[in-house]
Amino acid sequence: MPPMPAPQSPNQNHLLAALPTAEFERLAPHLEPVELLLGDVLYESGGQLQHFYFPTTAILSLHYVMENGSSCEIAGVGNEGVLGISLFMGGNTTPSRAVVQTGGQGYRVRAPLVMEEFNRAGLMQRLMLRYTQALITQMSQTAACNRHHSLVQQLCRWLLLTLDRMPTNELIMTQELVASMLGVRREGVTEAAGKLQQAGVISYRRGHITVLDRAGLESQVCECYQVVKKEFARLLPDVLQRQDISTPSRTAPAQADVRAIERTRGRT
Repeated sequence: MPPMPAPQSPNQNHLLAALPTAEFERLAPHLEPVELLLGDVLYESGGQLQHFYFPTTAILSLHYVMENGSSCEIAGVGNEGVLGISLFMGGNTTPSRAVVQTGGQGYRVRAPLVMEEFNRAGLMQRLMLRYTQALITQMSQTAACNRHHSLVQQLCRWLLLTLDRMPTNELIMTQELVASMLGVRREGVTEAAGKLQQAGVISYRRGHITVLDRAGLESQVCECYQVVKKEFARLLPDVLQRQDISTPSRTAPAQADVRAIERTRGRT
């Protein structure tokens, strides 16, 4: 039998970890642990979500689907964020499809419960809106990258963004799936991955991509990776392990907003 996954904690999701005690405790009884399997479709184009999803170890991929059925990734959602922004933005539906890119765990909460907390206009609302701006930056930069940069650079960007959301340097990922993410032919991914493998940056075997030299990836990636990374850090500098902002030692509002995302990666 395969080993049981390690127990997860809401603190593994950066947005949940950032909520003050009072806001988190209103949501906590409704957090439903879910196992998200590779390839699971959480919603289709035009469909309305019934739940918000807060990934912990899973990574979700937002795809834009063309009329002929082809698609490409427009953004990824991992432990830094949430799936379901269309609900609190007022649009309710979206033309994208949400699928599980990397299997793992997460939490889901029924949409009305999150909306009730969002409408209280506390820290959750501010976090959600700033996260949305960061996600829009990721989508915009992905579009520019796909148009102006080489496939090797695009692959490096995608690998680095995926690594940032994972506790390991090994990705369970076929070349067909990577090609679908980038919206290119499989042969193009084979060629680009082959160049990185020859350079000793990655190794690839039977659906497993292992990053051997992260610095090597960073040396070949375009500026798009850092643009997205810096924007998330700028807009979401307040990801923390849950603390009660009413304690006397936290006198200034800014003190409730501490510990950059970079310092919290990998903590539980």
